[in-house]
Amino acid sequence: MMDDQLRLRTGDSALHSWFILFIRFVALVCLVGGVYYWLRLIGLYPGLLWRFDLMPWQWQTICVSLAIALPIVATGLWIRASWGAVLWVITAVAQALIYTVFARFFEYFPALAAVNIAFLLIYVAFRIGLFLQGKRALATPVR
Repeated sequence: MMDDQLRLRTGDSALHSWFILFIRFVALVCLVGGVYYWLRLIGLYPGLLWRFDLMPWQWQTICVSLAIALPIVATGLWIRASWGAVLWVITAVAQALIYTVFARFFEYFPALAAVNIAFLLIYVAFRIGLFLQGKRALATPVR
């Protein structure tokens, strides 16, 4: 019952609408990322590791994992399921680590890591804003 009251009070706010747009944008970015990894797996990549059998085992593992995970994450974010956000956080942190900390095994791509971290920080800011807005809405008496 509390959840329904909160949803009625905060569901139509501008912050909530922007949050939905942000989540949908991140879902589209994840879908594009998934397609990118699938293109690498099927050999339509113009780099040195252009075929799956030519990739080192580290790249094979990460490409397969992200090619499967990112479209699932995109689906979960698009439908605003809680598991979508959880999987997205896991894949975003994994990508940030892969392209910075473990660059010795993969490649150094700090721009992708920075985008992932920026999206995570924006997500946290939205969640804090929505939490505070909901808290204020519950404190306001219903008329």
